[in-house]
Amino acid sequence: MSIKSDKWIRRMVEQYNMISPFEPRQVRQGENGKIVSHGTSSYGYDIRCANEFKIFTNINSAVVDPKNFAANSFVDLKADVCIIPPNSFALARSVEYFRIPRNVLVICLGKSTYARCGIIVNVTPLEPEWEGHITLEFSNTTPLPAKIYANEGVAQLLFLESDEECETSYKDRGGKYQGQQGVTLPIT
Repeated sequence: MSIKSDKWIRRMVEQYNMISPFEPRQVRQGENGKIVSHGTSSYGYDIRCANEFKIFTNINSAVVDPKNFAANSFVDLKADVCIIPPNSFALARSVEYFRIPRNVLVICLGKSTYARCGIIVNVTPLEPEWEGHITLEFSNTTPLPAKIYANEGVAQLLFLESDEECETSYKDRGGKYQGQQGVTLPIT
């Protein structure tokens, strides 16, 4: 396996429609000035966060249980900015929709701009032949409220291509998050 370059990413987008919408270059300026960059980088792709958020709240004194997740533990927000309470988290989704080829695994890492503010981005790997919007988890590790900006870069994807196709892909297994749209809560 090897990490793939910007040329490879552009080729895969043309061949498989791997990222939609796709930005072929790194974008650093927006309509209103500076933004957190997104688009193709030297060896990866910086994804954007959509304006749909689910902010964790404990007003119902729920227990966080991945086998029986209480949807009422979140407040839904559609906005250009999300304020995450101190020591809490929010879910969002990527602007981009992904179609991962059968011989590719994708790893997601948070951008340094957010990491330097104590905001951790957590995403599980995008497996071979997975398709959908990425559900993003933002943890605010600080004792202060933290901002996340919609339609700006939040995380970088690294693409690893194998010399051979996997025996069983995410699609073959009928993965429960296949084709997810919007912010997707845990499914059991």
